Amino acid sequence: MAQQGASLQNYNNELVKCIEDLRSKREEVNRQILKDEEQKATIQKDLSILTDRLSKVNESLAKHVQARKEYDTTIQETEAAYMKILESSQTLLNVLKRESINLQKKKQSSN
Repeated sequence: MAQQGASLQNYNNELVKCIEDLRSKREEVNRQILKDEEQKATIQKDLSILTDRLSKVNESLAKHVQARKEYDTTIQETEAAYMKILESSQTLLNVLKRESINLQKKKQSSN
C-alpha cells in the first residue's frame, strides 16, 4: 500500500508540475498578447496620423495641379495672342514699307 501511495504522490507531483508549466506557458502567451495589442494600438495611431497627412497632401496636390493647369492655359493664351501681335506687326511693317515706296515713287514722279 505504501508503494501505491508513493506512486500516487509521484503522479500528483507530476500533475502539479504539468499544471504549473501550462500556467507558465499561458502567462508567456498572455505577455505576447499584451505586447501585440500595444503594437497594434501604436500602428493604428500611426495609420490614423498617416491617413490624415495623406488626405492633406492629396488636397494640396489637387490645388497645385489645378493652379498649374491655370498657368498652362494662361501661358498658351498669352503665347497665341503674342503670335497674333507679331503677325500683325509684320503685316503693318510690310504695309508701311510698301506705302513708303509708293510715296517715294510719287515724289520722284512729281519732280
